Amino acid sequence: MGSASREALASARERLSVLAGSTSVNTTVLSDELASVTALLDREIGLRRALTDPSQPGEAKAGLVGRLLTGQVGGETVDLVSGMVRSRWSAPRDLVDALEELADTAELISAERDGTLDAVEDELFRFSRIVASSPDLRAALAAGEGSQDRREARALLIRRLLGGRTRPATERLVLRLVQHPRGRSLEGGLESLSRIAAERRNRSVAVVTSAVPLTDTQRRRLGEALGRLYGRAIQLNLDVDPTVLGGISVRVGDEVIQGTIAQRLDEVSRRMGD
Repeated sequence: MGSASREALASARERLSVLAGSTSVNTTVLSDELASVTALLDREIGLRRALTDPSQPGEAKAGLVGRLLTGQVGGETVDLVSGMVRSRWSAPRDLVDALEELADTAELISAERDGTLDAVEDELFRFSRIVASSPDLRAALAAGEGSQDRREARALLIRRLLGGRTRPATERLVLRLVQHPRGRSLEGGLESLSRIAAERRNRSVAVVTSAVPLTDTQRRRLGEALGRLYGRAIQLNLDVDPTVLGGISVRVGDEVIQGTIAQRLDEVSRRMGD
């Protein structure tokens, strides 16, 4: 990617992170919808050129996204794609590549939320080794886009191989890859998925439930304090529950911390001083 596309992708990743920070957002649905938009723009060359045309105002391109997608996908997807087309892209294809990465990342965030990310990463790696060691399987799954019948045959083979043997997120990611390889080799696509999973695994997720929405300052302080405490980056998934009277509940993995916001932040700071 050129520098403009790299900057646009970085902004899109940040917007996805903000969306995924709310537990009210279904990241599995978001992933599916982003994948459907990826497939649309992969097919429609003229559309992706229109949405990345640097001579057109960003708002005009965002308006086109709204007209095309509203009612077809959820509002979060419309907003995310609209933000992406407001950015400048070095090449039209870069927008499609970025959308595909976000779709895969959203699926991995779902695995992160339910505590299966490590297993998904391992399953992706093990499946890539199986493919690498079996020329017949590699040939059956790497036959390019092909006809609808060919795509369905590949999907059926993946379901037979992985169905009930892997986590649902693993199966969905591999299905998407073999049905829409977009010119990539199967090995290359699996390597890319494993890389994104590894990057996600190096982060931890804190599920934060508070009686009222946290302010930006409170979110920043909590994220920084937890990051220092656990020694790694912490993503905050935020939810509001009025029954958490005057306080907050923070869950990182199996560990649950409860109490008022101020007390918990002070305790985190004290623990860091121990």
